[in-house]
Amino acid sequence: MLAGRLVRLIEKNSEKLAHELSEKVWNSPRCSDLRKVPPDELQARTREIYQNLNNWLMDMTETEIERRYIELGARRAAQGVAYSHFLWAITATREHMTAFVQREGFSDTPMQLQGELELMHILAQFFDRALYFTAMGYEQERARIGTNLRRRREDHQTVHV
Repeated sequence: MLAGRLVRLIEKNSEKLAHELSEKVWNSPRCSDLRKVPPDELQARTREIYQNLNNWLMDMTETEIERRYIELGARRAAQGVAYSHFLWAITATREHMTAFVQREGFSDTPMQLQGELELMHILAQFFDRALYFTAMGYEQERARIGTNLRRRREDHQTVHV
């Protein structure tokens, strides 16, 4: 696969890319709610995406991606991160990775351009699924939290009646 060379290049530069992205996310007012996430957790998650990109894109089944991103969405909801800030961070990750591929792709031949386009398509599919599944996890957790709050209020009202 022609895109494989670019994936390996991303993985090789994973530390640098993760650091750049972390700085971008931490300094963006659109992601300010992510300050509720412990910095080491956020940094580890960012590194994980870049270091294991080949696994995420080529080896994981949709069910595995679904499970991982539903868990992540639920975790961010439980941490009280606004979904819009979480969404923007995922979008920033995609944009950062895409910019790197465009900058470093070296598409000198039609075959190299084909590999770059192939990777862009695979990345778009992956991030579209990630966004969908994080939304599912986020919604499920918010519903669970809401149900627990309603139960507590009902229990509290029953005790005082």
